[in-house]
Amino acid sequence: MRVKQLLVLPTVPDRLKPLQEMANNLWFSWNFDVVRLFIRLDPEMWEACYQNPIEMLSRLPQESLAKAAQDEAFLISLDRVYEKYKDYLSRKKWFHYKYPDMEDQRIAYFSLEYGLDTGLPVYSGGLGVLAGDTLKSASDLGLPLIGVGLLYRYGYFRQILSPDGWQQERYEENDWYHMPVDLVKNGKDEPLRVTVELDGMPVHCQIWKVTVGHIPLYLLDTNIPENSTKAREITSVLYGGDKDMRIRQEIILGIGGVRALKALGLNPGVYHMNEGHSWFLTLERLRILMHEKGLSFYEASQFVWATSVFTTHTPVPAGNERFDPVLVHRYLGDHIRQLGISWKDFLTFGRINPLDENETFCMTVAALKYSAHNNGVSQLHKHVSRDMWHHIWPGLPKEEIPITGITNGVHLSSWISHEMNDLFESYLGPHFTERPGAPEIWDKVSKVPDIELWRIHAKRRERLIFFARKRLSRQLEKRKSTQFEIQRVEQVLDPQVLTIGFARRFSTYKRGYLIFSDPDRLEKILNNSKTPVQIILAGKAHPLDNPGKDVIKKILGFLNQDRFRQRIIFLEDYDINVARYLVQGVDVWLNNPRRPEEASGTSGMKAAINGALNFSVLDGWWDEGYSEATGFKIGNGEEYENSDVGDRLEAESLYNTLEREIVPLFYERENRDYPEDWVARMKGSITMAGRSFSAARMSMEYTDRFYLPTMRANDALSADNYAGARNLTAWLERVQAAWDKVQIRDIDMPELGQAVSIGQKIPVRMRVFLDGIRPQDVRVEVVAGRLSSQEQLVNFVPVEARLNGQGSNPPTDNVYEYYGEVVCKESGRLGITARVVPRNEYLTDSPKPKLISWW
Repeated sequence: MRVKQLLVLPTVPDRLKPLQEMANNLWFSWNFDVVRLFIRLDPEMWEACYQNPIEMLSRLPQESLAKAAQDEAFLISLDRVYEKYKDYLSRKKWFHYKYPDMEDQRIAYFSLEYGLDTGLPVYSGGLGVLAGDTLKSASDLGLPLIGVGLLYRYGYFRQILSPDGWQQERYEENDWYHMPVDLVKNGKDEPLRVTVELDGMPVHCQIWKVTVGHIPLYLLDTNIPENSTKAREITSVLYGGDKDMRIRQEIILGIGGVRALKALGLNPGVYHMNEGHSWFLTLERLRILMHEKGLSFYEASQFVWATSVFTTHTPVPAGNERFDPVLVHRYLGDHIRQLGISWKDFLTFGRINPLDENETFCMTVAALKYSAHNNGVSQLHKHVSRDMWHHIWPGLPKEEIPITGITNGVHLSSWISHEMNDLFESYLGPHFTERPGAPEIWDKVSKVPDIELWRIHAKRRERLIFFARKRLSRQLEKRKSTQFEIQRVEQVLDPQVLTIGFARRFSTYKRGYLIFSDPDRLEKILNNSKTPVQIILAGKAHPLDNPGKDVIKKILGFLNQDRFRQRIIFLEDYDINVARYLVQGVDVWLNNPRRPEEASGTSGMKAAINGALNFSVLDGWWDEGYSEATGFKIGNGEEYENSDVGDRLEAESLYNTLEREIVPLFYERENRDYPEDWVARMKGSITMAGRSFSAARMSMEYTDRFYLPTMRANDALSADNYAGARNLTAWLERVQAAWDKVQIRDIDMPELGQAVSIGQKIPVRMRVFLDGIRPQDVRVEVVAGRLSSQEQLVNFVPVEARLNGQGSNPPTDNVYEYYGEVVCKESGRLGITARVVPRNEYLTDSPKPKLISWW
């Protein structure tokens, strides 16, 4: 059957066209003034449309739109908000002022998911929400960033819990013509498309654009009639299917994403991979450089390495994406042949041990090897990642493994409640979220009157309770519960009671069951008549994670007991909307993963900025954020080889802290209307989160530490038809060929006896053999630091040594003398050694594997 298609659009009165324009920009998702306009039009319709303004405009009766176009009060509010919107888009921002010479650069940010707003469900959880917050903060800062991802027909699953507590999944088809996405057209007003060969068949991708403030986000879609059924399903479900589906999705994201940018006329100087899913973009970049720019494979590789940024989010080896080489060859064999390298050489990119033919192809390993800039998402995760991947850089101390730490942050305007936002504007200034370079502004939180802060927070807690009851009623209605059970929901929870929130992906390492370890003890805590406590839980398990589903089922078994029924609830189908109500309304945010398996965790940051106190294991970001002035801890940062022992000890710590610290502090009023000491900690929590854990701070760190050096490397290496890349590659080949002969012959120091004093300077002379390598091609360093019990250097700082003047001619034996100086900075055993590393104006500070020679 053939069908002609027409797109029917709502007839929006001219006077309301600004509202339609703002509905098409995700700017509305972090500006409640816009949301308030839609709520004024029809609050029930707003909720029925799942807070999707495009759908709401299409469903509103024409008479409602006509009436709004004649409502003077509504139009005045619309004009005011529209002026704010136009001002946001037109004014210069942080990046423009700090780096005016880089405004023509572009940063391509690749991610498999983006959590931007409830009405655009192309995300599953923390990784996607982090990507969404990154785009929003990039817009606020004026970064020249472009997002690239996939448009999923069904997105992530909707969660349904059966009467016995088992998670079931339902997939709802997204209607893109009623969402804030636009199909990208070419000059002939036809859909702009790119093609990727998969298993000998062409897969066509159309491109959709999402506008996020200033930032364009391009999402690839294979669900078009020209594709086979197998090809159309590639962008059907996020994180669905088997490894075969995953590799096809990741090839479309990586290779298709680069081709989409090229078709759009965009040529980024920086490629940022958010997790290893998008690493295949490297292969397409190499192919373009070789076949269109005339570079050799090694010249192209050096250029791609120097202009790539990689962020890893996974602190356990099993969580990193791996593919069987047979599967990789099936889909990428032809592509690899175009690069002119052997299949065996290609596989070494994704293997820690290149000689191990049994090792699978790891996307994280490939991304680490092919990126000059790598980072974990917290300072603790930096160290965990260095431990996991240090074998990629043999001979390099773990402290210098080129994986740094840039701690995640959250987009404040997206997560601060509008009531709290109004309070902050009154005391911190109207532009407190737009001054990322002035963290001291958060010191003004101390000036907010305690009673005002407490009343705002109490109001949000009350809203959370009413929202939770309403959502719970709907859950029971869907399960065909009795009218008595549904009516009983009105007695569940109490707006005046200490409320704990626990919401996240239900994976076993996150230990959602920990607080239920001793049900009788928990019952006494919750049902204390003078100091009651209540808990709201939410979260999904991955569809294939049966152990995670079992955790949910066990928890729901507790919730069905009469002793817990009024004090604990579980909200189905956790999403951005539920998350906002929770982080804005709870008193305590509970998090108890097994350390160090939480890479960062951002939900606690969102709760903290709203005044909630975190109660967590010292893992991820909380290892940095915790102090007695900001929240509470579970344990003292221990790591246990026996998980059962760790669970027992940390459950005991959890109960003790609840009983002895948290509950008494919350209910201690001392004849006041509010708990003074609790509010003091709320202020500490807000100040800490605002100063140190915003997405603006995170994005500025990426810009200063990664993006700017990468932009400059791109300019230097691509100038004069990539002469820089060619010269650098030739230099590297020459240095690598002779590197095995580089040798530090000896180190001489004066006789100082058995002990020296703090502050004393120790001169060090070295004789270095540089056969075939010039002194200007290397940097000789003295390395000194404290010696561990295993005779390993720790806390060391390399100091560059100077070449002693030896005339213009090299010594006949190619042995050069270098001089350095060590300053004794701490007591204890001091170890001194030296090393040689390559030096080149085009080479970043990130060390290349196998190019380091120690004494």
